[in-house]
Amino acid sequence: MTEGTALRSSLWAFVLGAALVIAAWILGATAVRIANSRATITVTGSAKRQIRSDLIVWRGMFSAQGPELQGAYADLKADMGRVRSYLTGKGVAADSLVFGSINTRVFHALGPGGRETSAVTGYELIQSVEIRSRDVDRITTIAREATELINQGIRFQSPPPEYLYTRLAELKVAMLADATRDARARAEEMARNSGSRIGRLRSARMGVFQITPAFSTVVSDYGINDTSSLLKDITAVVTVSFEIR
Repeated sequence: MTEGTALRSSLWAFVLGAALVIAAWILGATAVRIANSRATITVTGSAKRQIRSDLIVWRGMFSAQGPELQGAYADLKADMGRVRSYLTGKGVAADSLVFGSINTRVFHALGPGGRETSAVTGYELIQSVEIRSRDVDRITTIAREATELINQGIRFQSPPPEYLYTRLAELKVAMLADATRDARARAEEMARNSGSRIGRLRSARMGVFQITPAFSTVVSDYGINDTSSLLKDITAVVTVSFEIR
């Protein structure tokens, strides 16, 4: 081998070795970047607010009985008039009263062994009245006091009202934003304690909303939507993953 040929071979070997070193460095740096880009931190954030129901739904029920269907119906119709007068006298608008259809129960005579026979002994007619109102306090009071109608000879029942919040959709959006900010603050604190910092948002998963009576600690995997309480707590939860740098 001549001296020129040996020199060229050495030069090519050097260039090839340098290229391999550079390629390995590039691949190593890329691998580090990929590994770092895959490093994430996952945290849960939450937000809680107390809300006051702005819509009430109340349903009262009254009934009349008699041995003849026509007589029971006449009594029920008279009672409906007195129920209407009572409620409008309490300040409820007449056009906000919704009277439901009449349900009929038929009573039969009992035969030997306590079994019902085909002989009819009487009828019971049952009707409901419903109020939907934003005057929550007024209707709450009426729901408590409506059994006064019993003193007028009316067979009246007043179950607890339902309390609803009509701006729930927009509130949920705001609360999800609050919960996400809470998650980011938690992630930043955890990353800072480990000498890192968080980067881009990788993923976010919304949990179920819990709408519970105020100050309640009850939760459910499927979410809770309380309608029994005037004051409610609403809690939003999100699980968020951030890139770590």
